[in-house]
Amino acid sequence: MKKILEEVTGAKSIGITGHIRPDGDCVGSCLGMYLYLKNAMPEDTVIDVILEEAREEFACIKGFDEIRRYPRRQAYDVFMVIDCDPERCGDSYPGYEKAKKTINIDHHLTSKEISDVNYIFPHASSASELVFELLDKEYMDVEIAKALYIGIIHDTGIMQYSNAAPKTLRAVADLVEYGFDFTSIIDGTFYQKTYMQNQLMGRALTESIVFNDGKFIVAGIDMRTLKFYGATSKDLDGIVNQLRYTKGVEVAIFMHEIESQKWKVSLRANTDIDLSKVAAYFGGGGHAKASGCTLNGSFHDVVNNLSDRLALELDV
Repeated sequence: MKKILEEVTGAKSIGITGHIRPDGDCVGSCLGMYLYLKNAMPEDTVIDVILEEAREEFACIKGFDEIRRYPRRQAYDVFMVIDCDPERCGDSYPGYEKAKKTINIDHHLTSKEISDVNYIFPHASSASELVFELLDKEYMDVEIAKALYIGIIHDTGIMQYSNAAPKTLRAVADLVEYGFDFTSIIDGTFYQKTYMQNQLMGRALTESIVFNDGKFIVAGIDMRTLKFYGATSKDLDGIVNQLRYTKGVEVAIFMHEIESQKWKVSLRANTDIDLSKVAAYFGGGGHAKASGCTLNGSFHDVVNNLSDRLALELDV
């Protein structure tokens, strides 16, 4: 696949989706593609973005209020899954299964080439960078550029992670040239937290534990704590990265309870370990230095299980 328009020519209906619990890259890449196709396709083409509820910080992206929770049609002519394996798109999966043509655009190591058209490059910084590669620049505009910029900065930690290659920096430079206020976007979508979010982060950091001679750090927020603060999982964004900044730490683990004795786990690395293998062992996935999975048991059960697999990968 060289350009996306070659793959959707003649389509009367197009569905676009991403993974469950959409993050900045998922929202940015899906809405960037949506806005682009709205510019490039005939006016009577039905184009839908279907995602779970996303964080309000991303409401600055044009089209955010047009996101649908479920597919509008039984069968789309073309159905795109962006930033994940199709099996991780949740309630959108029936739209993928019944589509006449399927497309997958992804950058995760664990993605499988099971769609009719696959554009999967695990070494890319983000799905948003891959989407940018597939767009004819004549249909680009400032709103599309802003959406894709947000996606890239969120998956690269504002260009500080090792997945930010020289071509990623060039892509960001091209996007910024469209003229949006990129500094306020960084503050508004990446750094700013509510008072409650700061309290939760402070609590997680205060109660964190280092182990394996300081190589690992872990923190967790249980359902009781979330209920006390009136918080949801969306209020926990950024905690795992803050844990990763701890001096001497090689792997950071943050987990929050989504059901009784069921934990959503986020993993981040500062060293040459393939976290995607650890996550895949437990049924999850992701990148070498940023992955996740879901585990059952008590907090200590989950930590013990993870530490064993992490130790094998680090050979400690």
